[in-house]
Amino acid sequence: MKNLISELLVKLAEKEEESKEFIAQIEALEIVVTAMLRRMEKNDREAIISNIEGALHDVHPAETVTSHDAELLKQYLDKLLTHPRE
Repeated sequence: MKNLISELLVKLAEKEEESKEFIAQIEALEIVVTAMLRRMEKNDREAIISNIEGALHDVHPAETVTSHDAELLKQYLDKLLTHPRE
């Protein structure tokens, strides 16, 4: 029983470390995208945002993706593109 608990704790620690890495990657990408958008001319920025929104509209989520998850993605993209980090 002690071995099972220790194995579970090791797996939990590994998952937590993976989660931290994913969060760091996402935050780094957010910073890069925000910096790029800020340096663009308004017309270029609006064209890219329009293309991204169009692509998102054309994508149909897989059956394994819940409508809630798809909506979260849409909301986050909208926030990132129209109200980037200050």
